[in-house]
Amino acid sequence: MNRSSVEFSPQALVWLEGLLCQRFGYRFMLRQEAGQLVLSIQGSEKAIRCSERQTIFHHSASDFPCESWNASAEGFRPPVEDCLPAPSSRALPTPLVQFDDSGAAFGYDVFGLCYWMLTRLEEIGRQDLDSHQRFPASASHAFKNQYLGRPIVDEWLIILGQVIERVWPGIRLKKHQFSIRMSHDVDRPSLYGFQPWSAILRMMAGHLLKRRDLGAFFQAPRIKLGTKDRLHPEDPFNTFEWLMDVAEQHGQRSAFYFICGRTDPRFDADYDPEHPAIRALMRRIHERGHEIGLHPSYNTFASPELIKLEAERLKRICREEGIEQKEWGGRMHYLRWSQPRTLRGWSCAGLDYDSTLGFGDTLGFRCGTCHEFSGFDAVEQIEVGLQLRPLILMESSLFLETHKNQVSNPERKLDEIKRTCLNVGGAFNILWHNSSLSTAFERRLLSYSIGGIYCDDA
Repeated sequence: MNRSSVEFSPQALVWLEGLLCQRFGYRFMLRQEAGQLVLSIQGSEKAIRCSERQTIFHHSASDFPCESWNASAEGFRPPVEDCLPAPSSRALPTPLVQFDDSGAAFGYDVFGLCYWMLTRLEEIGRQDLDSHQRFPASASHAFKNQYLGRPIVDEWLIILGQVIERVWPGIRLKKHQFSIRMSHDVDRPSLYGFQPWSAILRMMAGHLLKRRDLGAFFQAPRIKLGTKDRLHPEDPFNTFEWLMDVAEQHGQRSAFYFICGRTDPRFDADYDPEHPAIRALMRRIHERGHEIGLHPSYNTFASPELIKLEAERLKRICREEGIEQKEWGGRMHYLRWSQPRTLRGWSCAGLDYDSTLGFGDTLGFRCGTCHEFSGFDAVEQIEVGLQLRPLILMESSLFLETHKNQVSNPERKLDEIKRTCLNVGGAFNILWHNSSLSTAFERRLLSYSIGGIYCDDA
């Protein structure tokens, strides 16, 4: 094997050290020597050595095998299931971890895995995209090898933590607490309020002729005329007070992400953020202690400069309304993400975090983690100063899988994925659109997703 093909740049090593510090709460040192990656701490001659370096973790590819390792068979405590998925181009050694007087030898390239998954190196330069130019779940190594529902980066780092505790028994590693983050992309704050009259008339015709719904027929023009300084209280998409009520009942703080541009009228919002009703909504969200963020318009994912312009527009409006926040973040519209261009856009815009990285067509762990981490540009080999908060669940993906009968019990599915996040001490990051709450079923699932654990006594 060509050694240079598996070497990390100095910048990548620093980023990995920061990742370990963020995860374990302890400053470790990483160095490359004689084809090995060596983990050490100051003042100790012991080290954890990783010699099983793999070139696959330094390339954009999804067409290689996946091994499996039984953690409990070697005396480790797996956080999710006994067998950990191990993307690998070759068979794993037995035993995987060997201890001696000098420390330990780790027989899996866990640092390469972290680099490959967290930088989304797998996605760079790919052409097998969907109709919205997104990298689909079905093209990923995780989907093809049936571990998309597993936070494998978190699982392997927990195993690494157990190795660390055996090599250096005096170290006390950081314990993470499970949390739930609820956020809402404000694509359509109103069903009728910002639509042109031509669209309103078409909607009225549909209510009358197709659905025989006289209530909705008369409601449409009334809400259109009544949306001035405030959103109309009867508007079906005006669910914001209810969303904040539910969040507060569970001790949560929701985030609401607003579109501040129009780069494709077919897919972007029908409102302007300067509209008095939207300004009033932003003020109300802020008054109740919830967060306002950015939802960049459809075509900004490939244009970093446009993300910056839209972020500046949002911050200007908030300043005019007396809204101040300690941090600013959000999520890309339609989850459109081109690595690393979109990453650079968020960083150049001076935003603190992004929460785009989940799949639009299914649930799961696109980055192999439910922990926040610092973004790294694998092309330029620089840390970008942006925190990434992986998206675990979008309501439309849950509905889609339910309607396809891939999920027969959505509460149980929510329970499974929440428990997985709980087991690795991560964050269950949820996207639920304000416009997806028109039925009792949808409201029940949202309440459940932010609430308790489902129990089946049958």
